[in-house]
Amino acid sequence: MLIAAVALAVGSVSIPLPEVIGALRGRADPTVQTIVTGLRLPRVVLAGLVGAALAMSGAVFQALLRNPLAEPYILGVSSGAAVGAVTAIVFGMTATSLVALPVSAFIGAIVAMALVLLMAGARRRGLDTRVLLLAGVVIGAFFNAIILLIINFADVETFRAAMLWIMGSFAGASTEGVTAVLVYVGPALVVLMLLARPLNLLSVGEQSAFHLGVDVGRFKLLIYIVTSIVVGVCVAGAGAIGFVGLVVPHALRLIGGSDHRWLLPACALTGAGFLIGADTLARTVVAPAELPVGVVTALVGVPVFLWLLLRSEDLG
Repeated sequence: MLIAAVALAVGSVSIPLPEVIGALRGRADPTVQTIVTGLRLPRVVLAGLVGAALAMSGAVFQALLRNPLAEPYILGVSSGAAVGAVTAIVFGMTATSLVALPVSAFIGAIVAMALVLLMAGARRRGLDTRVLLLAGVVIGAFFNAIILLIINFADVETFRAAMLWIMGSFAGASTEGVTAVLVYVGPALVVLMLLARPLNLLSVGEQSAFHLGVDVGRFKLLIYIVTSIVVGVCVAGAGAIGFVGLVVPHALRLIGGSDHRWLLPACALTGAGFLIGADTLARTVVAPAELPVGVVTALVGVPVFLWLLLRSEDLG
């Protein structure tokens, strides 16, 4: 709540907190009312939704793959979703259908995850986590190349908007956009929270989970579909924002352990606060200009990723 209040108050125009509260109650000056409720509030809510969704998705991927380095951006899922979304934008599909963007992003996320899993399991020796991460990096690089190829067919304005969106941005947040993301992401996050117990069992090992009554094959398929929906909609709404799903779950595990009954709700709250804070920093540090929020999350996430990678090598 404190981070959200600060985000509503600061920006290229600073607004005292009492006036922010007045605007939220509909009792402020018209200019302040427009800035707070028309511009900043949708942005803060969207950043909170996307942050919660990405953090929870990261925690789920890490449980499924039993690897603390797994997260949608590193596994190439975000890049796949971005290919679908960019295709819909550049070729005008969004002009004729409101669902074209999230559906295209979802399809891209599914394709990316399928390719990564196919590469990681190609030798039929199970999912080698090192091969999985390498496959994610390779697939992500491949899809990023496809994105650059697609946007070459765009006009100048679409090209600029696409490049900003690819790096992650909440600049275009609106009430309609927030509603669209909530319709898709809200039920998906509820489903993930309800699956906390089988995730606990699966994180121990597939054999143990099977003997304790979990239909591992169907459960993993369900999780892959739900998380792909979540990632696809997040990418459609705000672009490819990386490392939220890496930093937040790892930090929370250090604090309170790996029980997903508390970890998933904690990831939702912390992820929301983390991305709201990152977006606030992105739009204020060089005001009135704005940094892509993905740049801010990468500046935090890359050192954490490298530290986790070195730590896993030491432990191995």
